Amino acid sequence: TTLLLLCLPLSLSWTQESTPRPVPLRTHSMARVSGYWYSISMASDDLKRIKENGDLRVFVRHIEHLRNGSLKFDFRFMIQGDCVAVTVVCEKMKGDGEYSIVYNGKNKVTVLETDFWLYITFHLQNLRNGTKTQVLALYGTSPLNPSYLDRFKMICKTYGLSSENIIDMTNQGGSSWNAVQSPLAPPMSH
Repeated sequence: TTLLLLCLPLSLSWTQESTPRPVPLRTHSMARVSGYWYSISMASDDLKRIKENGDLRVFVRHIEHLRNGSLKFDFRFMIQGDCVAVTVVCEKMKGDGEYSIVYNGKNKVTVLETDFWLYITFHLQNLRNGTKTQVLALYGTSPLNPSYLDRFKMICKTYGLSSENIIDMTNQGGSSWNAVQSPLAPPMSH
């Protein structure tokens, strides 16, 4: 029993580290998201837009917080059958963690939650030709344990998206952990 009591604090601290602990968003702290990230999961109310060859299916590589508060994303996505690198800038809006970009319509991008070093969840609202589409994306700096995926599913549910609306991106081309040998690896072809 002594051994059990000694192991209890260790197991409790491990449990705390293995569950998502979001940090409140503040404009000045968004600089901490700068770094290499990988696509873990995506969800949408229009699955064809995030499935293979979808116009909103992206594999994040790097996020950089710019001096003016905007976020620069380095993505990979499919263009005419090739996986190519694309850089986009989401302009800072008034609210904390809110950004906008014009791409296939008007888009509002919101940081829903993050701990700034292990995971980040984004919500994109796209308006194109009078049609609204929402996309949620979970990015990580390394593979995430199941509690982060469970939390992402819960967040999706609050936006009316079920498990059937979620795609695992970790084993799909440009985001595969095995395919990414270094953060500076050149774009891969499919």
